[in-house]
Parts: sequence; C-alpha cells; structure tokens
Amino acid sequence: MTMSIPVEPDSAGSPRRDNGFALFNLGFRPFYLLAALFAALSLPVWVGQYLGLVPAVSFVPALAWHTHEMVFGFAVAVVTGFLFTAARNWTGLPTPSGGTLAALAGLWLLGRVVMLTGPAPVAAVVDTAFLPAVAWCLWLPLRRARNRNQFFVAILAALAVVNAMFHASHLTTAPFTAVLCAQIGLACIVMIVAIMAGRVIPAFTRNAMRSARVRVVRGLDAASLLTLAAALVGWLASLPAAFVLPIAIAAAVVNGARLWSWDPWSTRGEPILWVLHLSYAWIPIGMVLLGLAVAGAAGSTALAVHALGVGAVGGMIVGMITRTARGHTGRPLRVSGAETFAYVLVHLAALMRVLVPLALPYAYTTGLIASAALWSAAFALYCFVYWPILTRPRIDGKPG
Repeated sequence: MTMSIPVEPDSAGSPRRDNGFALFNLGFRPFYLLAALFAALSLPVWVGQYLGLVPAVSFVPALAWHTHEMVFGFAVAVVTGFLFTAARNWTGLPTPSGGTLAALAGLWLLGRVVMLTGPAPVAAVVDTAFLPAVAWCLWLPLRRARNRNQFFVAILAALAVVNAMFHASHLTTAPFTAVLCAQIGLACIVMIVAIMAGRVIPAFTRNAMRSARVRVVRGLDAASLLTLAAALVGWLASLPAAFVLPIAIAAAVVNGARLWSWDPWSTRGEPILWVLHLSYAWIPIGMVLLGLAVAGAAGSTALAVHALGVGAVGGMIVGMITRTARGHTGRPLRVSGAETFAYVLVHLAALMRVLVPLALPYAYTTGLIASAALWSAAFALYCFVYWPILTRPRIDGKPG
C-alpha cells in the first residue's frame, strides 16, 4: 500500500487572485487554527481544575475530561484538517470547503463547549456526531476516486467507536471507565503518528538534506509499529509486567533504531525538520518509561502518557501544522525564529511534565503548572503567527 503525503497542494484550477477571507477555503485552515487555540486555552482550564480554582466538569472525572479533550478535541481536529487537505491532493476531487467546512468546524467547536458545560446526554450527542461526519466527508472523494487511502476512513471510524465508548462509560453501566477510553484514544493517535512519521520524516529529510544518509528499512518499520502496538495494548489491557516490560523495552530499542536510520543529526540546522525527528524520539522515551512504570521500577504510567502525548504527539503536531500550513499557502518551507521558539516550548513542556515528577516528586505541582504554561505559550504563538496565514488567500493566487 502506498500513500503520498502532500507538502504543496495540487494546482487544479487556474491560478486566481483572491483578496477575501480564506479561512474556509480548505480543511487545514479552520481546524489547525481551532486546534491551536484550543490547545492554548484548555490547559489553563485543566490546571485550574486540578488546583481547585475552576469548577470541574460535573459528569465525568476531571482527568478523563482532560485526556479526552486532548485526544478527541485537539488531536482529532488536526487529523481532520490534514486529511481533508491531503484527500484533495490524493484524488483531485473537492473536499469540504465553504459552508460545509464551516458547519463541521462549528460542530467541533460546539462539542468542546458542551464537553465543558454539559449536560452529559447533550455532550454525548454533539461530541460523537463529529467523527462520523468527518469520516463520511472523507470517504466520498476517496471512494469516487477509488483511492488506496480509504483505510484512513477506517481509522476515523475506530476513533468514533472509542469516543462513543467514552460517553457510554458514564451514561450507562458499561464495564469500562472514561479514563480507559480516553487512553485508548491516545494510543490510537500515537499509532497514527508513528505510521505517518515513517512516511513523512524520511521523505522530508531526504528531499531537503541531500547529504543526509536516510535509510528506510521495511523490516525495522514493521517491527517498530508491531512492538509499539503490542506495548500499548499490554498497558491498556493491564497485562502482567512480565509481558509489558520486555515488549516496551523492545519497542524503545527498535523505534530508536528506526529514528537513527533517518539520520536525525543531519537536520540540526533545519528547525522545520529537526522538530519532527525530536518529536519521534519521545516514542522510545515513552516506551522506556512505560516499561519501568508497569514494573514498579520508576515513576507512574502518567509519565509515559505525557512523554507520548506532549512530546511525541504534541511535538509532531506543531511541526506538521507549521510545515503544511506554509506549503499549502504557497510559502517557502522555512520557518522563522517564532516557529522555532514554539517548537522549543512544546519540547520544554514535555521535559517539565516528565522529568520534574521523576526527579523532583515534591515539585510535581510546580512542574505541572510550568509544563502547561509552556504548552499554552507555544500554541498561542502559533495562533498569533499563523492567523494571517490561515485566514488569507494563498500568496501565489492558487485556490486552496
């Protein structure tokens, strides 16, 4: 199975100059902006809940709300924007734009509001409606073009099922918890990141750095994904440490080897590249932390969750939403000091969230607050820099 990952959008249609409002021209525009804005605002809310300064959500545990919103709010919005944009390139057919895209963005935004305010049945209906709607809108052009990337529809459907399970956990007597469902959602996003990374990081590195010694070893790729999936399943299923520990360590080793085969050092002078390599490095780190936690040797699984969620997922997202936003608006694939600073802030947030509780347990709350502040600052900076980029037409006059 092959899949092309677009860097620049196709040029279907004649070039045109448009000085209007372009936010709903193509999927990445509203969803990247909304995701970044939500990332910047939701962490202060969560920290306020943790400190007792902000009323917690009444119908679901605060931790479950936080994990759910990072996965099904923030990450899913980015995935949606990326896939709507990529599908147009893969098929040459239109994907949601204009009023349809605005309605989908509005549905996502309403979901974030009712997930905070309730009531629970309304939150369940609104929030669970989004992913099926996205899957349907993605499936239509892929089916019409008989495109091989229809498996992304299956991934969205799986996420929709997990999200429905999350809501069922507190509306019914379901035998699973809301926190577990949110963690399953995170595991799905981590696997998406690992799969996509194997397709984009080597290609981007090879294309930009002619001297880079990039190697793609198919057996290593397969072993990386299989061991990562096995470790995540073992953790979620609460399997014995005798199983999870060796699998997690194996996943760390092979994913580290996979990253090394992409020659990360060659990208040290290119922030738009090294951010992707550095983000992937959090996967082997997360696997080591997971193995040690389930074995009772060091820390808790929360450290592994945040290494994966903040470092790997958050880092990869901030790298991709800068790169693809620039490419799909006709701009050079080079970033300024502002974007580089945002990259650094996200990875500092991951370090603070993981290392402070591990090395200085008594400073846990301080580390939590600092990490949230760094994360929020990174995505607030993205909103500030990319608001004009995402709301204005392409600088080359092409559609999109």
